[in-house]
Amino acid sequence: MSTSKRPAPAAGSVPVRSGLGEARDAASPLVPAAPSDRSVGLSGGGSDRPAGRRSEGAAERPTVRLREAPVPQPPAGPPRYALEWLRLREPADAAARAHDLIEPLRAGLARLKGRADGLVVHDLGCGTGSMGRWLAPLLGGPQHWVLHDRDPYLLHFAAVAAPRAAADGSRVTVETRRGDLARLTPDALTGAALVTASALLDVLTAAEVGRLAAACTAAGCPALLTLSVAGRVGLTPAHPLDAEITEAFNDHQRRTGMLGPDAVTTAAEAFAGHGATVRAHSSPWRLGPGEGELTAQWLRGWVGAAVEQRPELRERAGRYLDERLAACAAGELRVIVHHTDLLALCRPTGGTS
Repeated sequence: MSTSKRPAPAAGSVPVRSGLGEARDAASPLVPAAPSDRSVGLSGGGSDRPAGRRSEGAAERPTVRLREAPVPQPPAGPPRYALEWLRLREPADAAARAHDLIEPLRAGLARLKGRADGLVVHDLGCGTGSMGRWLAPLLGGPQHWVLHDRDPYLLHFAAVAAPRAAADGSRVTVETRRGDLARLTPDALTGAALVTASALLDVLTAAEVGRLAAACTAAGCPALLTLSVAGRVGLTPAHPLDAEITEAFNDHQRRTGMLGPDAVTTAAEAFAGHGATVRAHSSPWRLGPGEGELTAQWLRGWVGAAVEQRPELRERAGRYLDERLAACAAGELRVIVHHTDLLALCRPTGGTS
């Protein structure tokens, strides 16, 4: 899904906007002291946006390695909305991710040749770092997380909120890299022992997923790619318009060549084509009265994307949204948003030595 960063509309309105997406991880609402960025492009020189300039001085923290950079002026409105959305979804993301894939992942990591400085994890499209906060404490041994994103503002949040310790108390360190994930190249993953991403696959094209699979297999490292949309939503109580809204939303997610709900199938085929062993596991959001704020925001984005795709739905969708938001506010609505997690265990190479 694409992540909309515009302020949420008032209840009852149907915005013409991208759906509230899952292309970035959720995060805690932090106030940045001095946004920093270590600008290392992922495109091997072909990025459509320039990498930021490196500073000569390096600011060191016990668990964060960053390059100091001029403090950017945050755009008015959008980043605050993005951070709030990411904050809202982080608990649902953590509850949904497939724990059943952790043991196979640990087994795959154990087969890799170790590094003196421990496990090197590249988190692609990290947003504000919820994947690291969830996964680092589940893996043992020293870890160094390399956080990739195009947004230096979100990279700062990811760095300052990074976990400090692994499952066995070993040290976890972090660095940030700003770059264009759409042009990921194998050399960007040199030395990686694991590649992770959360809610990223569905906003990539088939060609981009193919490049991701090729880069991971060239590095010989596993890939844990979580929370890709599955194209299915369940709402209780049911409503006659549920299916039509779902279909329009899914079409919206496939616009401009993005994979949307076809992402996991395409990625599984791409990784398997490179000889990887692939496992997929359901990872649904289960939203009830305790997640009312998240549910309301999700509803606005979900319906809004459907209307953007099919403007003829606007009037009926407006009434639908009013009814759904009222049920949500009353604690009467239950929602299951289906996702799929994918683990690709690539054949080890010399790339992690």
